[in-house]
Amino acid sequence: MIRVNSTEVASKNQVPGSLTQVGVTMKYTFLDYLRSRRFFILLVIVLLISAILTIVVGYYRPASFLTSGLSFYSSWWGTSAVFLVALFGIFFGGDAISGEFQNRTGYFSLPHPIRRSSVYAGKWLAALLASSMILVVFTAITLGNGAYYFGMSVPYQFGESVLLAWFYLVAVLGFTFFFSSLFKSTSYSILVTAVLFLFAFNLIETLVANLVQIEPWFILTYGAQIIGSVLSTEYPAHTTTVRGFGPNGPTLTLYNATIPEGLAIIAAYFIVTAALGLILFERKEFT
Repeated sequence: MIRVNSTEVASKNQVPGSLTQVGVTMKYTFLDYLRSRRFFILLVIVLLISAILTIVVGYYRPASFLTSGLSFYSSWWGTSAVFLVALFGIFFGGDAISGEFQNRTGYFSLPHPIRRSSVYAGKWLAALLASSMILVVFTAITLGNGAYYFGMSVPYQFGESVLLAWFYLVAVLGFTFFFSSLFKSTSYSILVTAVLFLFAFNLIETLVANLVQIEPWFILTYGAQIIGSVLSTEYPAHTTTVRGFGPNGPTLTLYNATIPEGLAIIAAYFIVTAALGLILFERKEFT
């Protein structure tokens, strides 16, 4: 007669804890990202942008790049990093949750005793890890080119800008996960996030600041200005008054987010959108 230890049976039937579920979800989602085409497409985009910048700077020697080490990192990193972080969010976060509905994977995984919050957090962490890997590649190439022209003396502002770009990445993924939870179609979620980050946010920010003359503090990309502004020789003033449309034109006020303001905007976007995305995912039914 075979005797079965009751404690062994209980341990086998015990549901893994939330942290274990998050870790398992993150592990396998991250492995899926590494094997997917999107990871290699983003890596190729980063390498292509880096190669173009390397060739242009090496051949044409533009003064905006080679005046000083700080000007080099400002011209190379300032705009490119913001654009690439937006792409990371679109590629890795745009369909992270909506794919569970469209591809029917949620029908097989979520009926099991696994928390939706664990799935959400695990997928978000996997997207952050995959995005951070590619961001590290672009950072390394930037440092390599900077070392070639200016030696190993790297301005401390570049380190600050890299940290701010990673912080911005956290908010972008929170925002894209929100729209991925809002739609059940991957096409809709990816399209909406792509339009917002590549066109709509910048357009709204320009219209609000230049036409309405109101500080666009409620736009995420406005807060992301600090990534490039911190690389300036002198940090831009919060407001600058200029005269537009000729010497007799109207007076316009240009706005630049301060570092505390930019950090507050980015943090608020992450907290609000990540929470809303989780709530939507928790309440949405598989029909």
